[in-house]
Amino acid sequence: MKKLAKVKGTDGKTPKRGRPKKAITRSVSLVVRLTPTERLAISGRARNAGMRISDWFRQSAKTSVIKPRLSKEEAGHLRNLSGIANNLNQLTKLAHTGGLVTIMADLRRVLGELERLMDRMGRDDS
Repeated sequence: MKKLAKVKGTDGKTPKRGRPKKAITRSVSLVVRLTPTERLAISGRARNAGMRISDWFRQSAKTSVIKPRLSKEEAGHLRNLSGIANNLNQLTKLAHTGGLVTIMADLRRVLGELERLMDRMGRDDS
């Protein structure tokens, strides 16, 4: 039986066999739970783009622009509204224990704050 001669490179070493190592490996995974409908929609979009689902997700995550639900100003208004609601609840409790006439001025002040905040936020839903 004949033995094959080992071919040596210019540096005198035998070349490595197999697939070359990648410079960047993807070693971290992200698990996303989907409904069957969401899965079908995503796989259809990936298929239309000629991509695998994982490649489509990566590309979408890099290029998509997410619009926040609330701006910082709107979030501040909601915090103010929450504080006013808390004050109103406290005043309601006082009205039940001490009578409505005793807290009339406080109620007017809280209602005034609420109206100013509503005007600042805008009354339309657009």
